[in-house]
Amino acid sequence: MKSKLLIAIFSTVAVAMWSLPANAAAGAVYTLTNSSSGNAVMMFNRSANGHLALGGTFSTGGMGSGAGLGSEGAVVLDASNRFLFAVNAASNTISVFSVTSNGLTLVGTTSSYGQNPISLTSFGNMLYVLNDGGAVGGTDTLAGFTVDANGNLHNFSSGIGLSAASVGPAEVSFNTEGNLLVVTEKNTNNVDVFILDSMGNVTGMKIMMSAAETPYGFAFGKHDILIVSDAVGGAANAGAVSSYFVAEDESHHTVTGSAADHQSAPCWIAVTNDGLYAYTTNTGSGTVSSYSVGYAGALMLMNQSAANIGSSSAPVDMAISNDSRSLYVLGPGTGVVKGYTINIDGSLSLQTTMNGLPASASGLAAR
Repeated sequence: MKSKLLIAIFSTVAVAMWSLPANAAAGAVYTLTNSSSGNAVMMFNRSANGHLALGGTFSTGGMGSGAGLGSEGAVVLDASNRFLFAVNAASNTISVFSVTSNGLTLVGTTSSYGQNPISLTSFGNMLYVLNDGGAVGGTDTLAGFTVDANGNLHNFSSGIGLSAASVGPAEVSFNTEGNLLVVTEKNTNNVDVFILDSMGNVTGMKIMMSAAETPYGFAFGKHDILIVSDAVGGAANAGAVSSYFVAEDESHHTVTGSAADHQSAPCWIAVTNDGLYAYTTNTGSGTVSSYSVGYAGALMLMNQSAANIGSSSAPVDMAISNDSRSLYVLGPGTGVVKGYTINIDGSLSLQTTMNGLPASASGLAAR
């Protein structure tokens, strides 16, 4: 009798799970308006089948630049999806939001301890911001913060310089272990690797020469593999993606020097949770290219146009959902966010389109 009761309970639960409507809330996607008249985060509710619906617009309490930031990571979530962090480029501040069931609640804004913050990265209770120095000739710097239980930021390090004063930085990110910070420099073709102690303080710096020109966005895959887009100065159909082994002991080497995608200006990178597939947005071509990633980090082009965002869409940032089933792409040129199903073979199938975003929209995060 007891076993029959348990079977009945499990059967009921299973039926209930399979009966969830396709539009049941599963997460959200976020982008910045980056408006010069008042910055805000646009939130899109994400259903179980990956479709998006506008969930609200939330003021950051700061000002955006009014144009694209030329960076990856302008808005990021922490690993627990408790807090969302956003840059206010024209205010030189960082906004912190608490993620709630109803949307976002602004915790507060904090100085970025530099000029023109463009990229953020989160690991545990640490947050780093990349400031690109504002006007030409400004000093590019990093600043580090701890994030307390309420989401308040506490600066513990600032004014950390890159390889030179004005290098055209594109992104800052922790590696998967949280003991390295990486910054790409568009103007110098350098990739900076900062070594961190257990408290998140920078204790050293190594400079890698990029294997191709104009290293831009990047993401870490499995086994200490760093995957970087190479915009090659925006030259037509000359884009590529490179991969590197970058380890905690400061060792590094190039794995794939330049895997061409035959598209223009690849600038942003996203990697699936299992590390098997990497995607890059080709800003000049309006497409997304897909790559397979070998165990040791070797890259192989699968499809140079795995997704067509649109000829004038100028796709920039991308984000993969927590379950690694959906890829979202921001195309500010046409004011669009498109969502794609990531199929088991790494191919992409269009699942949703949201219109009406401002041309200044920057950054993308998903949960």
